[in-house]
Amino acid sequence: MMETKMIHVNKRCSKREERQARIRYARKNLNIYLFLIPGILFIILFRYMPMYGLVTGFQDYNIFTGILHSPFVGLKHFKTLFVSPDFYKVLKNTLLISCGKILFTFPMSILIAILLNEIGNHFFKKVFQTILYLPHFLSWVIITGLVVTACSPSTGVINQIITFLGGKPISFLMDNSWFRTVVIGSEAWKEIGYSAIVFIAAITGINPELYEAAKVDGAGKIKQIIHITLPGMISIILLMFILKLGGVLNANTEQILLMYNPTVYKTGDVLGTYIYRTGVSQMNYSYATAIGLFESLVGLVLVLAGNYTSKKATGRSIW
Repeated sequence: MMETKMIHVNKRCSKREERQARIRYARKNLNIYLFLIPGILFIILFRYMPMYGLVTGFQDYNIFTGILHSPFVGLKHFKTLFVSPDFYKVLKNTLLISCGKILFTFPMSILIAILLNEIGNHFFKKVFQTILYLPHFLSWVIITGLVVTACSPSTGVINQIITFLGGKPISFLMDNSWFRTVVIGSEAWKEIGYSAIVFIAAITGINPELYEAAKVDGAGKIKQIIHITLPGMISIILLMFILKLGGVLNANTEQILLMYNPTVYKTGDVLGTYIYRTGVSQMNYSYATAIGLFESLVGLVLVLAGNYTSKKATGRSIW
């Protein structure tokens, strides 16, 4: 009995000492914690407080009566969503465009990071990095203007090349068979270089002695990449892929909203643009909120599933 009591007393003392140590540490670094306040306020104001608006997905929301006085209708809008043929068409377009972006841009970002790392001349390395990163810092309005100009059937450089080679001009942005390709291609041009930064950082963290040992053993560049570089990047690759899964229903609304038109709704209309048209243009705010909530829940499930699968398969995960 005495031993048991002593153990409980020691546990209470250790917990008290640990709590006091944390308080002392917080007081000592109070000035550092103060820098967290703007970020915390930003998250609360622009991430958590707007979640109150999700209530409108379960209401027949009226902008004149407000959230507090709009009648609750339960799952009415979700039922309407799942029986609507337009929803499944839009969902299909979203998945095709998002998966196309992931399957094309994700491996390309890894490849570009590896290739940039292999450039020995620092001047050329800086030049290529700048060229690849620059499009990311241009807005989608500018990028769309460049794409529209390049894809113009009459004066666009792409169609001029096609005509020169004996082909017929193509209206890329008004042709359902080409629109998704243009969307994926322009996304890749804008974001691949910037996405490679994370992978370049992962490569720089690999121990250089591993490469030296591989050279001594006679391994060439390809074998070094396969057996050292890629395994050293695997944690970051899994992390970025899981995060990409979370945004699979977000096909970059801004980009498509600027590029598409009624003639390519069949292949270009995605969840984000559908929400915009039904929520803003038709003032059906409750239905649009229901779609947005569905999109967020699917993203959450995909992140959790991807993290669980990665942990089971490789032993590595985000948490």
